[in-house]
Amino acid sequence: MRNTQQNNGDAKDRLIEAAGVIFAEQGYRSATIRKICQRAGAHVGAVNYHFRDKQGLFAAVLEHAHAWSVRKYPPDLGLRNEASAEEKLQAFIRSFLFRILGDGVPDWHGRLIVREIVEHSDALDRMVKNSIQPLYVYLKEIIDELLGNDPAGPDHHEQTFLCAMSVLGQCLNHFTGRNIVSRIKPDSFDPMDIELITDHITRFSLGGIRMIRDRT
Repeated sequence: MRNTQQNNGDAKDRLIEAAGVIFAEQGYRSATIRKICQRAGAHVGAVNYHFRDKQGLFAAVLEHAHAWSVRKYPPDLGLRNEASAEEKLQAFIRSFLFRILGDGVPDWHGRLIVREIVEHSDALDRMVKNSIQPLYVYLKEIIDELLGNDPAGPDHHEQTFLCAMSVLGQCLNHFTGRNIVSRIKPDSFDPMDIELITDHITRFSLGGIRMIRDRT
């Protein structure tokens, strides 16, 4: 019984890894169950057994990629409870960059998530609800604190939202725009220097947030 459960678990893991690579390369619509199963060394019926259908497999792959990266690089990176909002923002930015650029993160993770954001399938709503929304709420709380927003005030400040989008956009650009970055960067700039990029985005963002705070 134990061997059967282990084999089922191994097959499920192989399907997720194989599907991640193929979905990232070909997109949800072009990827086929047959190609995924061939890569995973699994019978085509294994997808129905473990995930019900292609859409269920795709949703499981997205959740796996996000959960894996957040476990490895949590948004607070283990900060102490009394850390300042500035320290929390820096840790959030560093962890985000590690999740999309860091060593040890399978290349298909970032490519798949970015592809889903751009092309979006029926799994996007589920990914936003279960994966992206919790991270956004955490970032929003940090920015609300930096802006001096009243915790008892409106739950969704427009300026907080815009600041959060600016922070996330700066981080994502170093992944989605890396082909352009590599062509226009100065010789001294290392596009994989996460500490340098973290420091710049943090200082740049804090400067903008403080200016918005002081003008409102």
